[in-house]
Amino acid sequence: MRILIVDDEAPARNRLRDLLADCAAELPTTVVGEAANGVQALQLLGHTAADVVLLDIRMPVMDGLELAQHLERLDAPPAVVFATAYDSYAIQAFELSAADYLLKPVRSERLVAALRKARALNPATTALLRQHHSAARRFLSACERGRILLVPVEEVIYLRAEQKYVAARTLTHTYLLDESLINLEQEFGAAFVRVHRNSLVARSAIEGFVIRPGESEGAESAGWVVLLKGLDETLPVSRRQYAVIRQFKR
Repeated sequence: MRILIVDDEAPARNRLRDLLADCAAELPTTVVGEAANGVQALQLLGHTAADVVLLDIRMPVMDGLELAQHLERLDAPPAVVFATAYDSYAIQAFELSAADYLLKPVRSERLVAALRKARALNPATTALLRQHHSAARRFLSACERGRILLVPVEEVIYLRAEQKYVAARTLTHTYLLDESLINLEQEFGAAFVRVHRNSLVARSAIEGFVIRPGESEGAESAGWVVLLKGLDETLPVSRRQYAVIRQFKR
């Protein structure tokens, strides 16, 4: 069983390594890598396969719950076993799901049981993780040329549905996300506003609205478009979303 250890504290990672070595006769494992936060873990998993991720929850940059959401989007997601010093993260829910939940200090027999459970069952679903981690993600994950790229949500100017994907536009690049615009709107509704059936725009990126001829939805008459900070392009505002214009005028 290939194990990835993710914890921001080196002593905690070393302890898990020692426990895995102590359990080798009962349950052989190989530690394929270590990471100090979720971003490092995703970068490592871009070129290293793991069967199970031993995952802390409270970490800088990207915490364990957000990382678990990103892991679910991989083609072959590893099972997740949480290992944390805090008992306030829906222990019972995760015990009933495919992932396990260990409290530090982790005991060897409990670790073995968790790894066996993780090997036998599927990882916890993204819906369950989001149910117990209500805060929106700070990163979006995009696959590009076999790599996992993390896109900070605060850098995204707009999200636009394009056939099977959603394009996430920043000042410098457009990333393709394998997500639905509806789900993104539900998760990031506080930061983004819908201006069209296929477009969400970051509230902080809206510079203003103007009427331009021939750009209304399905009509030859003039229509409103949204001006975007830092970009020359504009996005049409559908008639259904004209209330957004009045909202920003206030």
